[in-house]
Amino acid sequence: MNNIKSYLQISLLLLTQICFSQVTEDLMLYRKDFQNISAKNTVSVTSYEIDGSHYVYAGGAGSIDVYSLDSEGKLKAISSHELHMQKGPARGMVADTINGTHFLFVANKYGNVIETFKIAKSGSLERVSLVEDTAEVHLGTAITLQVIHMKKFSYLFVGGLEENPGLSSFKIEDEGKLTHVQSMKDDDKIHTDGIIGMFTHKIQGKTFLYTGGFQDNGVSSFRVFENGTFKNINNIDDNDTDRYLTGAYPVTGVTLGKHKYVIVGHRHHKYYDTESNFIKKKDFVYHGDGVSVFKINNKGELVPHFVLKDDENTKLKGQTRIEIVSVNNNEAILAVGTRDDASIQLCKLDENGILSPMSYLETGFSIYYGLRSHKIGEDHFLIAGSNRFDLQKLISYKVSPKINRDGKLLRHIVNLKYKADATAKQIEEAEKAFVNLKNEIPEIANIEWGINDSTEGASKGFTHSFTITFKDENAREIYLFHKAHLNLVSTIGPIIEDVFVMDYWTATN
Repeated sequence: MNNIKSYLQISLLLLTQICFSQVTEDLMLYRKDFQNISAKNTVSVTSYEIDGSHYVYAGGAGSIDVYSLDSEGKLKAISSHELHMQKGPARGMVADTINGTHFLFVANKYGNVIETFKIAKSGSLERVSLVEDTAEVHLGTAITLQVIHMKKFSYLFVGGLEENPGLSSFKIEDEGKLTHVQSMKDDDKIHTDGIIGMFTHKIQGKTFLYTGGFQDNGVSSFRVFENGTFKNINNIDDNDTDRYLTGAYPVTGVTLGKHKYVIVGHRHHKYYDTESNFIKKKDFVYHGDGVSVFKINNKGELVPHFVLKDDENTKLKGQTRIEIVSVNNNEAILAVGTRDDASIQLCKLDENGILSPMSYLETGFSIYYGLRSHKIGEDHFLIAGSNRFDLQKLISYKVSPKINRDGKLLRHIVNLKYKADATAKQIEEAEKAFVNLKNEIPEIANIEWGINDSTEGASKGFTHSFTITFKDENAREIYLFHKAHLNLVSTIGPIIEDVFVMDYWTATN
């Protein structure tokens, strides 16, 4: 009997692992909502949970917008808060609890300050502290923040991109104020010129911080001590063969089994205007795009381990954010946001540190640092934004098992009711503009349209119907957030009284 029981337990365990593997092999992103923002763009996104309520913070140029996020992925605007001097954009935003009080720490990039906001139970913000840049603290053009909790105190580490780059540590006081502890100026050895990503691992009771240097093309590790001071441990440079660190950008990490990993992406300098003075080292070599995986040894050192190279089946050009979606003991699911591919690429990292691509969604907008993973119950969401000034939107996605769309096309039906005072000429111009989208957005497979001819009396005043055909979700996303579509909505919006939209999937034959 015991043998039978053991056999059944083992079989059940194997079946569970197989089912889980099937799900993680076949995940996809599905858009759940999008909302307008008051800031000029969305550069950074973070999230936070207070007593079962979930909040999203979207930081752009001039202000931070606050939203609630429900279990269906729906966003609801709560409040908006001005940044210091209405500058920004808000970068490196991180929310955390310090001795029972909730705070949001914000790097005001062009305001050259670090702002601390107290988070109310409603999710809204109140500024409680402001630390300005000096030649000693390296806060100019601040970009990245990392909270590190030690046994007695918590510290905020700050990195940026400026003429006087470096890494700084501040003690976080109970009221949210920051007290300077140590700053380390960048040099030819360490990679702290343009810290756009940081991550922390704890190894055998010791704390280590990992940074990426955008301008000096590499990654560094630092030992952090109980009093908030730190020292450099080791450094890994870019090369032109098997390392992809030119423009090191996002940095994250994960523990799988007994192994600790740091994952680093890059937005290669080739994607920037090299005629300007922004890129300091102009003698770079481009040999492709890739995501680098480093294994951490027991000394806290970075050890090159694996590279996932971009190819025709992946979307890894211009990586600006890497988020850990989920982790179990054997594997992690990662989301890679890209500016130049304008996509979110899902990847799987196994216990051996091998990173493999899964599915991707072409978002229709460039992701410039603004991507955040958030969990509600057992469901995983991604919230994204863009640096595009014409978009001004915050978008939520759910990470779910992939739906089989083989042999199907997507129909997008838009029904319009024009205002009573809309002229015939205005309506005719609107018709032509809608049909012309096919010429401006190649992802549209077909457009057909017509004027209502029903006599059943159930049209509810809607007169025009446009049916757009897409081949997949990617095409729909590109259409939705395409500049031509947004311009159309803005242009004909004043003469529209109501709109009714439905999408459905249909067989191709």
